[in-house]
Amino acid sequence: MELLEIFGYISALVIGISLGLIGGGGSILAVPVLAYLFSINAKVATGYSLFIVGASALVGGIKQHLKGSVDWKTAMVFGLPAMVGVTLARHYVVPALPDILFRIGAFEFTRRMGMFGLFAVLMIPAAFSMLKKREETKQKEGGMVTYNYPLILIEGLLVGGITGMIGAGGGFLIIPALVILAHMHIKVAVGTSLIIIAFKSLLGFLLGDALSMEVDWVFLFSFTGISFVGVFIGSYLSNFIEGHKLRRGFGYFIFVMAIFIFYMEFFVKH
Repeated sequence: MELLEIFGYISALVIGISLGLIGGGGSILAVPVLAYLFSINAKVATGYSLFIVGASALVGGIKQHLKGSVDWKTAMVFGLPAMVGVTLARHYVVPALPDILFRIGAFEFTRRMGMFGLFAVLMIPAAFSMLKKREETKQKEGGMVTYNYPLILIEGLLVGGITGMIGAGGGFLIIPALVILAHMHIKVAVGTSLIIIAFKSLLGFLLGDALSMEVDWVFLFSFTGISFVGVFIGSYLSNFIEGHKLRRGFGYFIFVMAIFIFYMEFFVKH
């Protein structure tokens, strides 16, 4: 086994810890790890990421449910349109994209640049939304939340479509949406995000990628199994970290990864 692959499997553990700890960020790591450490092409990497993050998020979501940190009503309101969006994107849109999207002189803007570039761009406003100081809500972790149904439905559909395009579970978009639109406590948003990520990611992969490409199931199950271990570690660590520190740490993490992905895709020759 090559050194890069060893780092790749170590990263699988970190992906699980990220999901268990902050309810997102797993796919932010999964896509670069699959693309850069295992040299998997963009379409397959984004598809595999959906399965890995979806399966790991399901384990973490069940654990959060047992702790009372999942708002199932919000998960359904947000999750159902997100499932529709991700399934349509993976089944119809991604397979139709050409390898070269357009050319300007000698410069070629590839499908990989488009998918990963969109990934990085969307991470920036998500990061700033989590870093921005705001008044803490009075809602307790198990309390009621207020709903803006039209916005949550639209956001769910858009997040599903966008994350289906880039292969992300979408925690970096879902958590800010739940905190801002549903005025949800950060730790409840984390647990609810895991359930939303699990169902829409797995459905998007099984109804899209699994039907349109050859899947290396041995690799996929091995990588996902290591991520499962990380989810349990992350869920345990979340008991000792305060909500506002969790939100700010998540914001900084997203920002750094956005810069890294943009640099790798547009300044490093593959």
